[in-house]
Amino acid sequence: MPGSPGGALVWGSPWLDPWGPRARGGCGLLCFILHLAALLLYNARHYSANACLIPICSLYGAAITTVEGIGNTKSRIHPVQERIAKCHGSQCGFCTPGMVMSIYALLRNHPEPTSEQITEALAGNLCRCTGYRPIIDGCKTFCKVSRSKFNNQNCCLDVEENPSSLDKEKVICTELFTPEEFQPLDPTKELIFPPELMVMANDQQKRTLIFHGERITWISPVSLKELLELKTSFPRAPLVVGNTSVGPDMKFKGVFHPIIISPARILDLNLVNYTKNGLTIGASCSLALVKDILENAVLELPRENTKVFCALLQQLKTLGGQQIRNMASLGGNIIQRHTTSDLNPVLAAGNCTLSVVSLRGRLQIPLNEQFLTGFGNAILQPDEILVSVHIPCSETGEFVSAFRQAQRRENALPIVNAGMRVLFKSGTDTIMDFSIFYGGLASTTICVNKSCQSLIGRCWNEQMVGDACRLVLEEVSIPGFTQDGRAEYKQTLIVSFLFKFYLQVLQGLRQMYPCRYHDMPVRWMSILQDFQTRIPQSSQKYQVNPEQLPQDPVGRPIMHQASIKHATGEATYCDDIRAVDKELFLAVVTSSRPHAKIVSSCALFKMAHSKQYFHQSNFFYLLQVNCVGQIVCAVVADSDVHAKRATVKVKITYEALEPVILTIEEAIKHNSFFDPERKLEQGNVDEAFETVDHVLEGEIYIGGQEHFYMETQSVLVVPKGEDKEMDVYVSSQHPTFAQELVASVLNVPSNRVMCHVKRVGGGFGGKVTKPAILAAITAVAANKTGHAVRCILDRGDDMLITGGRHPFLGKYRVKYKLGKVRAADIKSVTESSFFPYPKIMETALLRMDNAYKIPNLRFWGHACKTNLPSNTAFRGFGFPQSALVTESWITDVAVKSERQSGSNYIFYWTNSLVHIYTDGSVLVTHGGVELGQGIHTKIMQVTSHELRIPTSYIHVCETSTVTVPNTRPTAASIGTDINGMAVKNACQTLLKRLAPIKEKNPEGTWREWVREAFHQSISLSATGFFRGYDTNMNWEKGEGHPFEYFVYGTACSEVEIDCLTGDHKNIRTDIVMDVGCSINPAVDIGQIEGAFVQGVGLYTMEELTYSPKGVLCTRGPDQYKIPAVCDIPEHFSVSLLSSSQNPRAIYSSKAIGEPALFLGCSVFFAIKDAIAAARKERGLPGNFTLNSPSTPEWIRMTCVDQFTKMVRNCFLKDPRVHFL
Repeated sequence: MPGSPGGALVWGSPWLDPWGPRARGGCGLLCFILHLAALLLYNARHYSANACLIPICSLYGAAITTVEGIGNTKSRIHPVQERIAKCHGSQCGFCTPGMVMSIYALLRNHPEPTSEQITEALAGNLCRCTGYRPIIDGCKTFCKVSRSKFNNQNCCLDVEENPSSLDKEKVICTELFTPEEFQPLDPTKELIFPPELMVMANDQQKRTLIFHGERITWISPVSLKELLELKTSFPRAPLVVGNTSVGPDMKFKGVFHPIIISPARILDLNLVNYTKNGLTIGASCSLALVKDILENAVLELPRENTKVFCALLQQLKTLGGQQIRNMASLGGNIIQRHTTSDLNPVLAAGNCTLSVVSLRGRLQIPLNEQFLTGFGNAILQPDEILVSVHIPCSETGEFVSAFRQAQRRENALPIVNAGMRVLFKSGTDTIMDFSIFYGGLASTTICVNKSCQSLIGRCWNEQMVGDACRLVLEEVSIPGFTQDGRAEYKQTLIVSFLFKFYLQVLQGLRQMYPCRYHDMPVRWMSILQDFQTRIPQSSQKYQVNPEQLPQDPVGRPIMHQASIKHATGEATYCDDIRAVDKELFLAVVTSSRPHAKIVSSCALFKMAHSKQYFHQSNFFYLLQVNCVGQIVCAVVADSDVHAKRATVKVKITYEALEPVILTIEEAIKHNSFFDPERKLEQGNVDEAFETVDHVLEGEIYIGGQEHFYMETQSVLVVPKGEDKEMDVYVSSQHPTFAQELVASVLNVPSNRVMCHVKRVGGGFGGKVTKPAILAAITAVAANKTGHAVRCILDRGDDMLITGGRHPFLGKYRVKYKLGKVRAADIKSVTESSFFPYPKIMETALLRMDNAYKIPNLRFWGHACKTNLPSNTAFRGFGFPQSALVTESWITDVAVKSERQSGSNYIFYWTNSLVHIYTDGSVLVTHGGVELGQGIHTKIMQVTSHELRIPTSYIHVCETSTVTVPNTRPTAASIGTDINGMAVKNACQTLLKRLAPIKEKNPEGTWREWVREAFHQSISLSATGFFRGYDTNMNWEKGEGHPFEYFVYGTACSEVEIDCLTGDHKNIRTDIVMDVGCSINPAVDIGQIEGAFVQGVGLYTMEELTYSPKGVLCTRGPDQYKIPAVCDIPEHFSVSLLSSSQNPRAIYSSKAIGEPALFLGCSVFFAIKDAIAAARKERGLPGNFTLNSPSTPEWIRMTCVDQFTKMVRNCFLKDPRVHFL
């Protein structure tokens, strides 16, 4: 292998992993298929894997299939690509190739998968746009049951009348795609495993592989003896099989290993041995293979012998995604001894043993407390190798269980996990042996050995479990402040898990000895049932007009115009643009202090590949920094890897400044606010409160939210060489702003800067203003060096720098009588960080009344200044926060209230350009940016409807300041509203020009009319313009006309919570949404579902945490959890309200991308109701505070019980407490 940079050597070559240095393996975006020949077997296995984690050296002898390899638009698309696209499973499209390849790998191994296999295959893939439902619908068509179901149904065009509809001319349709159109899956047409690789894999004369990189040497031995010799020679060299631990450490923690050894090809480390005493599994076996082995053993062995196996399987089902399990090894998971390991507590509790070998001989080491904590003789020496793990069979009277609680049920590191085992004397419930291991509480897995030993000889009863809980709490000491701030919650979990184990064992004893034990109370039975991920059942309803002409596309569920290209990987994003000759790469240097003065800065470059470009130039205007993550300077080098490596060489000296303000509460304490304070009032609030009625006071905090768009901030700036012209390719929702800022910093007119946006891989408001800053920095570098410069932020830097949704603190005082609210006085404070964003608070106040009419109402709004990265626009623009405040006091006042949401938007002007060519084809450009919301698709429908031509004649090209100047941002869901009007205007202009020709030749074709117009010298190009609406707001007078129309929607959600752990499951959600007359029901329903699921994330799971020094801790998919497949409702229904007229928007449609996000709060309030029911059972009626997001910690600690009280008091004084 030729020498290459260390980064490229370890992280993947450009053809395999162009985004490698920016990925972490937790999102599934870079999924490909790895085909490996099984050792000593003439067959191949097909694995999905994450390219960002696969060292390219480990691919020797493997076949690789990427999304481009299974199908493309130039030849033939694969059925997986076709079905995900035609089922509307792609919006922005950035995650679609990963989804396709995950399902493709499943189909290669299981051509007729079960629904459970589909959800398991997709568990490691994240999507921020769709809400997952359409992706799953497309995948379900491969299931045998699903196909028979479709065969029994009518075509989606066979619609039935809606007898309850007021509009008798409309009918209801319930299908968004036609399964009969899909090409069948033919496994015989799939790519075969290359025979030469099969021969090479089974060649008995294997040779050692050595690859030399710029800084790293990779060695792959073929025998155990050679491996031991290498470890003796290089004792500090890590062993890498799946690279799921060493790789991230090298990428993100700065760990460097000059020598890496890969034992994956050594047969001794891949053997599996079945004996009557248990299983012995090789250390290099993947976790996916271990799962298969254990599942087979559970099917074949008696139930009483498989307790350890079942406990391990329970953890393996949720450990990472399928891609991670396919690569991660059993030995690596054990040897790392991470506190978050889900397997080590179970393996330790199950009395497993490790087979360790060195040149000195072989040892059998118990996987126990000494090994996990690294004490005594259990410490592995640097030259010792873990060869295999022995997992014993359980015996009669032995019970083993596993527990875990994470921020998200699947593909998430645990907050706390546990493995527990008890062995009873034969025929009794007397404890003979007891072991409990916990993870997540310390730096490694810990054992509560002292507590367990004191319980030996006790009977398994209520008094025993009460004593056990107190003993465990006394033995396990968690500092009052932990890095994640969850000390109290973790202590509650350890006793909650213990109580669950008590009940599980009690149930097992009852099954063994039914005559000795009474039936367990029904209310306890649910404790024994873990939440399972089931494939969702869904329905969609929308109206169609049967009298509409077949060729008219408006109102029909047309597939996203780029979805096929999304699914084949042919869609081009900013970083897909081919490298320019002598292109350079830019990396930013960010502040490490939250509030400090910059004393000095210098760069110590001695790197052969850096361009020595470091400058704290006047562009940054930095005399001080106001947050961690603020960009201080930039470095340019000849590769992304070298640029990032050079940033470490930049040394900045700071002088700390006070105060450091990190929360809204601290801002209030220091009176740190931006002016002005905003106020809206109607009626007479003060007078209303003078009368004696019921008065309710309370507050709620709504945390921030990260945009987590799949495509991070990206820009490429290319100097054109003359007249100071520059092409700027940027992933932006507002290309005009990027153009203006670049022109400003370069001191050139705007006409010298050409900004281009083909498509954006998700934005949600996070790419309105932030990309312009990055584009300006990159442009300065390009101007200074004279070379094209590319800058792509990795996920961690993107989250650290860009900010997100504004946190809110709402305090309310409400007067009510007989269930009716008479007056409300609400004060809201938003965290704007160190840069004001007044529009957020203004919009929040304007929408705070939501769908309610309160006679006396007063809203106050103030933005506070903190030392955190500046927050920015986010889907909903303040409404999701302010409306949740309102909904909170409404639910506090009313026992039962409707969850109804009305939203409104401010509109802007825009223009468009439409060309008709002599062959009849039409080119449309407009000011909107394709973010995944389907704006180009709807514009094509508008153009087709206006010009009365098929959509196949129409092409919508990139958004560019060259063709459409002075655009407004594509935000607030109004892209189709304003750009559709502008395109309509241009089309009508062209139709007027063509009208005389059509009148003379009414039987002619479109092409004939166009050619004749050309011959008559009639212009076939027209600009369109839409001036927007006369909206206004006078804040001094508190009056105006800020909105042009309203959107209405309602949602009803059902959830189930686990009162012992805080976990919850979304059982059902039904949404009815007013969209006016939908231009594209498939796109609109997709937007509603995606927004709802994003709202579920905001209100229930997405939690941003900061260190005491202002450093964002939740950077990347490992720490920050957005909803996954496991989080969507099991029953998910969306209905579009009967078409209503809206003359203020294009074709009576309405903006729909943002309003449905607030409906995610229906899950939040369902959780709150469930908590209230649990509290009522425990004698705790009345109102209580539940902040957003309602994470497992909030749910568990709000469900106050004897365990939470025990934790808060350290232990109960009364040893006879009745736990049951």
